[in-house]
Amino acid sequence: MSVTVCPCGSGNLLDACCGRFHAGTPAADAQALMRSRYSAYVLGLVDYLVATTLPAQQADLDRAAMATWSAQSTWLGLDVESSEVLGGQPEHAFVTFTARWHDQQGDHQHRERSAFVQHGGHWYFIDPTVALRAGRNDPCPCASGQKFKKCCASYVGH
Repeated sequence: MSVTVCPCGSGNLLDACCGRFHAGTPAADAQALMRSRYSAYVLGLVDYLVATTLPAQQADLDRAAMATWSAQSTWLGLDVESSEVLGGQPEHAFVTFTARWHDQQGDHQHRERSAFVQHGGHWYFIDPTVALRAGRNDPCPCASGQKFKKCCASYVGH
């Protein structure tokens, strides 16, 4: 068993924190998923990052860029500002956070309010950099069975 402290900033051991999500246990909520995604960047777990992005967006992710950013950065920390569960069917949430890292260009920080959706017992990150190819009246890309306009449309481009 690893005795590594989890990179997400919880203070817990990796195996008892984000490591269990990386190993296949679904995250209980959007904040846990977001924290585990930060840890995945620290640990270079690109497959996990892809798998926890909305399935309709996964094919358009730039895996090579994700792997390069992960490997060429020294991750300095994560601060979670807020987590807001919005409910609904399917359930949606926002998590506001700041991630800090260092690379060849210096120190950086990125503050983001990320959107998440739960479907089939799993939470997914809705990536704002990857277009969702759905018209307002098309089925929602999250596979909820609802029209896009009644489901995830209001969480894209937030």
